[in-house]
Amino acid sequence: MRCSIAPAILLFACLTTIAAATFAENWNQFRGPAASGVASESALPIEWSAERNIAWKQRIPGVGWSQPVVWGDKIFLTTAVADDQPRPDPAQMGPGVGGFAGFFKSFEPPETNYRWLVLCLDADAGNILWEKTVREGRPTIHIHPNNTFATETPAVDEERLIVHFGMHGVYAYSHDGELLWSKDLEAYPTQFGWGTGSSPVMHGDLVFIQCDNDEQSWIAALDKRTGDEVWRADRDENSNWGTPYLWKNSQRAELVASGGTAMRSYDPMSGKLLWQIAGGGRTASTPVSDGDLLYFDSYDRLTGSNGVVVAVKPGADGDIPLKTGDDAAREFVAWARPMSGFRISSPTVANGCLYLPEQGGGIVRCVDAATGEEHYRKRIRGATGFSASPIAVGDRVYLTDQAGRTVVVKAGPELEVLAANELSEMTWSSPAVVGRRLLIRTVDHLYAIGGPD
Repeated sequence: MRCSIAPAILLFACLTTIAAATFAENWNQFRGPAASGVASESALPIEWSAERNIAWKQRIPGVGWSQPVVWGDKIFLTTAVADDQPRPDPAQMGPGVGGFAGFFKSFEPPETNYRWLVLCLDADAGNILWEKTVREGRPTIHIHPNNTFATETPAVDEERLIVHFGMHGVYAYSHDGELLWSKDLEAYPTQFGWGTGSSPVMHGDLVFIQCDNDEQSWIAALDKRTGDEVWRADRDENSNWGTPYLWKNSQRAELVASGGTAMRSYDPMSGKLLWQIAGGGRTASTPVSDGDLLYFDSYDRLTGSNGVVVAVKPGADGDIPLKTGDDAAREFVAWARPMSGFRISSPTVANGCLYLPEQGGGIVRCVDAATGEEHYRKRIRGATGFSASPIAVGDRVYLTDQAGRTVVVKAGPELEVLAANELSEMTWSSPAVVGRRLLIRTVDHLYAIGGPD
């Protein structure tokens, strides 16, 4: 710049440059920009506690497990509020109210009135900039004691914020909190009355919504400008909780939908089924890719046994068997590995390793992403079960357990714990990133972790 530029203009230009650098990566949907849980900011903090290395902490009303999303200098998240609201409890790890008898009974929605809220926070200081009541009234479905009525993560782009509350509707807001459109959705029973958890995904002018339940499952594309339905495909599925994933591989873009009966890929523009591979029974995780390999996970609906993790190549077509001698399997499946256990959190890939945290006992499984060979399956000392999905930053993987402890491990074939950081508040919400800070939502607060940008 020329020295003759007025100091005030120079200062403004410098501040604008700093702000642009600070919030360069928009964490715009569930699991971030590529929906893979991978962050580009290598300067994220490694060590913290509830009192140390905290930029700010904001109490959030009500209860919700939706991940915060970020656009520019604004953070958006959702919550549901009621009087005498039940609190999630890490000890509630079983099938929930009614136990396995839930297969033979119907669960009624609570009689309590709720308010569904969307909040906007200042990313720098954590102040609540605006709050909007999206819906008021009695819920239309029952949920697991540890689920919430605000578990679905919003999606945001440069024009609008898409807020999805499962079977309680889809809503579009401007960044300033103006309601642009809303769409009611049908209410269906879910397994054991556990509720919903699949987040919306945006691609171009479309918003994808997946609704797997125990009565009439479907996936649909809505026009993000109006909320009108562009296409809908029925699904031969019972309840699942995974978010659809937009896989941009070397051949095409595919909308891949988690499923227990089958993992399916759709043409995102038309809803045409491209391929399907049989699953293990049900799934709560979202697929993830590492370039031209797509990874998905499913397991037995009742016991968690007989699960399968599969790596798929681009260009698959039709019904793809998993038998190694089949030509289609050899052409389109890189590897398939039987895997028991329950995994609510979604996998991530770092340094050539696929990480699969388990819901019970603080166990993490690490396999070779290219071959499926298991490097280790180990219990991390002091950790509880993992429900939040991990994020990867360079050669580090961040794993947040249900008690609010985040374990940072070095990405690689050997387990090496770099740090264990306590917040001591329950969380099922997946971390997000804003600038050089890590965002972690607990049952009561949203934390921004890390020093000044």
